[in-house]
Amino acid sequence: MTYCVATMIDAGIVFASDSRTNAGVDCISTFRKMKTFERAGDRALVIINSGNLAITQATINHLEQAIRRGTEPNLMSVYSMYDVAELVGAALREVRHRDGPFLMENNVDASANFIVGGQIAGECQRLFLVYAEGNFIEATPETPYFQIGEVKYGKPIIDRVISAGTCMDDVIKCVLVSFDSTMRSNLSVGMPIDLTCYGRDTLQLGNSHHFDEHDPYFLRLRQSWGEGVRRAFAELPNPEW
Repeated sequence: MTYCVATMIDAGIVFASDSRTNAGVDCISTFRKMKTFERAGDRALVIINSGNLAITQATINHLEQAIRRGTEPNLMSVYSMYDVAELVGAALREVRHRDGPFLMENNVDASANFIVGGQIAGECQRLFLVYAEGNFIEATPETPYFQIGEVKYGKPIIDRVISAGTCMDDVIKCVLVSFDSTMRSNLSVGMPIDLTCYGRDTLQLGNSHHFDEHDPYFLRLRQSWGEGVRRAFAELPNPEW
């Protein structure tokens, strides 16, 4: 399992993904689940994924090969983020159509999901969730974030904090707290965490960080959040019978 989240606010988009992949309690591996495509002044794209690792890697490789070969259309040639989402969905369908039946013969889940976001010159920043079937939906100011993977533990903090007008620093803190909450409750999500920020209309990726289990900021954030929750709980009024 995994956990990935992307949040689009007025100031830009924050993307984050964990790195844990496991095929059982005694087989845990680390794979990066975030891929970036960038041409300064023209486009900045980020793709994060969850699901069957072979399917997600093959889908990303399919997209990268189209760029290297100059196959049209590709991620670096299309003119809108909608086209980017369509390319990701089409690549996912092709890989699942090719490999899915063989995986199903051995009762292996071939599903995968992608979050695709960024901006291409000439249009606004956009964020999409691509489902396993290759279709997709787009984020809106009323629904400014997408999660994939083990979503339920990190959702409450995001719902309480994030809106379109939230500042970038607060979004980063909120996203990291959502990861901490998820990791405390589910062993299938784990460090390291990759986080990348995109500033609206910059057309280039901004701050990126790789948080490992010894990262001083993440440890400080975890401690402060835990202490704050316990303090807030202690201050709640007792029931009046």
